[in-house]
Amino acid sequence: MRRRLARSVLGLFLMMPFISHGKTADVSIEPAIAFPEATARQWTLDNGLGIIVQEDHSSPVASVQVWVDTGSVDEDKHLGAGLSHILEHMLFKGTPTRPANDIALKIQDSGGYINAYTSFDRTVYWIDIPAKGVPTAVDILADAMMNSTLPEEEYAKEQEVIRREFAMGYDDPDRVSSLQLFNTAYAVHPYRHPVIGYIDIYNKLTRDDVLAYYRKRYTPNNMFFVVTGDVEAERVHEQIAKIFEKYPRQSVEPVFIPAEPPQLGRRTADTEFATELTRLSLAWHVPALTDPDVPALDLASTILGSGRSSRLYREIREEKGLAHEISAWLYAPGDPGLFGVSATLDPDQREAAEKAVLEAIAKLKAEGVNPEELAKAKKQSLSSQLGSLTTTRGIAADLGSNWMLTRNLDFSRDYLKAIQAVTVGDIQRVVRKYLVDDQLSATSLNPVGALAEKAAAEKPPAAGEIRKFTLSNGLRLLVREDPRLPLVSIVSVFKAGTLAESEKDNGITELESTALLKGTATRTAEQIADRIEAVGGSIGSLAGSNSIGVSVSVMQPDLTLGLELLADVLIHPSFPPAEVARETQIQLAGIK
Repeated sequence: MRRRLARSVLGLFLMMPFISHGKTADVSIEPAIAFPEATARQWTLDNGLGIIVQEDHSSPVASVQVWVDTGSVDEDKHLGAGLSHILEHMLFKGTPTRPANDIALKIQDSGGYINAYTSFDRTVYWIDIPAKGVPTAVDILADAMMNSTLPEEEYAKEQEVIRREFAMGYDDPDRVSSLQLFNTAYAVHPYRHPVIGYIDIYNKLTRDDVLAYYRKRYTPNNMFFVVTGDVEAERVHEQIAKIFEKYPRQSVEPVFIPAEPPQLGRRTADTEFATELTRLSLAWHVPALTDPDVPALDLASTILGSGRSSRLYREIREEKGLAHEISAWLYAPGDPGLFGVSATLDPDQREAAEKAVLEAIAKLKAEGVNPEELAKAKKQSLSSQLGSLTTTRGIAADLGSNWMLTRNLDFSRDYLKAIQAVTVGDIQRVVRKYLVDDQLSATSLNPVGALAEKAAAEKPPAAGEIRKFTLSNGLRLLVREDPRLPLVSIVSVFKAGTLAESEKDNGITELESTALLKGTATRTAEQIADRIEAVGGSIGSLAGSNSIGVSVSVMQPDLTLGLELLADVLIHPSFPPAEVARETQIQLAGIK
């Protein structure tokens, strides 16, 4: 699934788009129409499988969904491979009792439609079908969840389908811009990685890797059914319970998800892409969905940039003509989330547009919002949410998201009550609290050549200024120019060190650092030393409590050689057994 920026909290989590809008006085406008309460019935089987059923006999249709509590952030040692996304493609490719094409044909013959999607925290499989076909849909989904065989030939075919999906994503400037923002705003949290993964990591996966992940994560106690529509709840419960009685609960190993450290200053990333227009993104860290400040932040994003009457649209697009498209949004599934502004504009308007957005936010901080703006935003939130419940699929998505994120089936209603309780003072308070300079990540995707033209028009970097570049494979490069002497120093550093060691491998970082220089696939240790010293340079390694690295020093004319040797040592080390054994003895002697 391609990652898309949500324009609102409930719009993202409940699969419902918010269209809302926002100055100062404490008012709360009660909705004229009450949001309907969930009337779903709920069961948990002995094996941990959840079942949620809501009857709606207004139309002879139903939606049958399975929500698996696993997404791209749960891929552990394969993080960045897109395992969850691969399974989304593979689970309907056959079981011991159903060949590859039988599942889709059976659903089509029943008048239904089958599909799935993957996100950071979930994988959802769903079938919309005439009500009489619900038993068939339940049976097929249960079979796919528990008995998929992931056939080798189908896996090979689907690999090519996913590679084409990668290629289409690489050509989509909106998707690339979104990935650029998330990779900048998140330094540690897995949200920084695309749901589909990275093509180079994906290409290293095998069917066995995917099968092992499937068996580990697709357990009854790690998923739940949601069925809505013209059904009898007890009958659905009985069918699912009967099917799953032979599948026991399994241990689901918890996945460590590192906490995002506090952001201590503005982050910026500007890159070029084969496009005609610039995509500008500004985002600030905010708390997760269940934090009491989120409803006010949601309405602030609506007031700033949702709809044609929003502040940013009116001021920056209509009055100043600085952008072709502009919107504000909130994304807060976990902690931290993001409050963002996205705009599409001409390349020469990039700085002016950012300045105008920040001025609009500063004005919101200083003056707040007026009661009319706030009332409009609240009503639009309610209207949009109600509109999303007009289909059985929408109702099922609402229930599923509520349960997945909060274990409260009525969370949508509770959230909208919180929305209605937000005051103009709350809006001003949260904007002042969260939309601060040190929390800002600013990124832009620009036409090829635009940054070079901009750099040429600007004065050269000041002496001592550090410039940051991020390569396509994620490698970060910091460059500081110093023309006083024709010398170049290069240091490569990687996260490692004694903090990453255990009792069994204590000291391995130091050993690895010395062994790195003992030869590569094409050079011996002597050849490396001779080559670098022949030009008056040096190469060395380093190891510490939290890092390992290699450094090179050369004179400016020999920079290419220095980079070549550094890359060879880092990418193609051979670790000759005799050399490693010798360095081990030397290290032991040092300990003694």
